[in-house]
Formats: sequence, C-alpha cells, structure tokens
Amino acid sequence: MVIVDAANVVGSVPDGWWRDRRGAAERLRDRLVRYAQAGLPGRPGPVELVLVVEGAARGVDSVPGVRVDSAPGSGDDRIVELVEQAGVRPVLVVTSDRELRRRVGEHGAAVLGPRALRDQEPPADRD
Repeated sequence: MVIVDAANVVGSVPDGWWRDRRGAAERLRDRLVRYAQAGLPGRPGPVELVLVVEGAARGVDSVPGVRVDSAPGSGDDRIVELVEQAGVRPVLVVTSDRELRRRVGEHGAAVLGPRALRDQEPPADRD
C-alpha cells in the first residue's frame, strides 16, 4: 500500500496550487494513476494507491487505480490511522512532513519524499 499526503506533495511545488486546492489534488490524483500499475522507485507495481486529502480538497473523487480518502479532520491523523489499520502489510507513505514521518515510522511504515513523485515522469502506460 502506498499512501500519499496530498497537501504535502501538492504544497512542495510553488505552482499556484493555493488558488485551486481541489484542482491541484485532482491533478495529483490523475498523475498517480500510472504509478498504481508500475509502482514507485524501489516498489514495483501494481500497488494499492491511497491519496489522502483534507480541507478544501475534500470530496475529490477516486478513479481506477487511486483511492481518494477525504480526511474528516487532520490529513496527518488520517494517514496514521491508515498505517495502523494496515497491520503487518507493508506501507509506504509519501510525505516530507517530519512529524508525520516520525509518527508513521513508529508503526513500521517506510517513507519517501515528494521528490520521488515529482522528479520523474510517471511510468508509461503498459498496453
């Protein structure tokens, strides 16, 4: 399972995302679809991909390959809950938030920073 901290990943690039937080989360969701099949660096696919959104981005719809989880409160708290619920299943969290990295690490999750998604093109579709 790969859990992506939408607010943190979107906020890592100053591209005007603050003018349309929901639209920025939708663009990230759409970019993540290819990773669901191909995987992430060091994590071959297919993977279950969960995008956790909060605040103005709540209500973004899931799409095939990416489940969107609208946090009822703090996105960080929801991510920790999802990691806890995974039990012994391997989990990778994508965030650069130091406190969140510490919290999920206490539950055995691995962590990658947003650069893992940002600095490379999504894998090509496998047709």
